[in-house]
Amino acid sequence: MSFVLFLRGLIGVLLVFAITTYVITQSLWTTFVQTLICAVLLQIGYFAAVLFLVWRSADKAKEEGSAEKDDALPNLPKEDHPAGKVSQLPGVPRSGHL
Repeated sequence: MSFVLFLRGLIGVLLVFAITTYVITQSLWTTFVQTLICAVLLQIGYFAAVLFLVWRSADKAKEEGSAEKDDALPNLPKEDHPAGKVSQLPGVPRSGHL
């Protein structure tokens, strides 16, 4: 979701809330305070929802990564070169630099 779309939705919800609160209470001060409280609660809820989605996707990625790792380990080719050595790419001329 883009920030502009989120901001437009947030302002729309707060305007509807403010108009409804003013119609019910007939007080500008009460409307302002309650709308401010509503804005803070919406931000806290949005932040918590984003944290939950990130936490859930990290768990899924970890589970999928460990399953793929377990499946892929037996199928890995054996290296003919010692660790730390980089082999020559086929079709690429060797440079004089080492």
